[in-house]
Amino acid sequence: MLEDKIERDLKTALLAKDTQRVSVLRGIKSVLLNVKVAEGKRESGLKDEEVLAVLVKEAKKRQESADLYSQGGSQEKADAELAEKAIIEEYLPEQLSEEEVAALVDEAIKTTGAQEAKDMGKVIGAVRAKAGAGADGSLIARLAKEKLNA
Repeated sequence: MLEDKIERDLKTALLAKDTQRVSVLRGIKSVLLNVKVAEGKRESGLKDEEVLAVLVKEAKKRQESADLYSQGGSQEKADAELAEKAIIEEYLPEQLSEEEVAALVDEAIKTTGAQEAKDMGKVIGAVRAKAGAGADGSLIARLAKEKLNA
């Protein structure tokens, strides 16, 4: 299980005195615990898909923070956020390229019969089901919108 891997990696980082990795993994464990408590799954734990969803959100938060720091002229803080994001991404599946996502969007448009922008939800849902955490949601939405508005 992914949660167990995070726990093992945290112990390894503690022994190696890798303070940045320890900090990031402790933060992730804390977020996972909050999700478990909120969903009443403290005893049973989260499924890997649920853990992946949390990790995707956390990586996205780091990217957004880094972008804001860059815009604000604080490159050192932006770099720190990106370093945290890199640690989180080690637990995520390889991201699909834009071309691969575009192919999935085309396929989803054909299979769902989507023809206009109001059908975008069907297309996004179909691509998400096929790609899972391997595709960025904003990329899927942008490509679906472009293709349905074309």
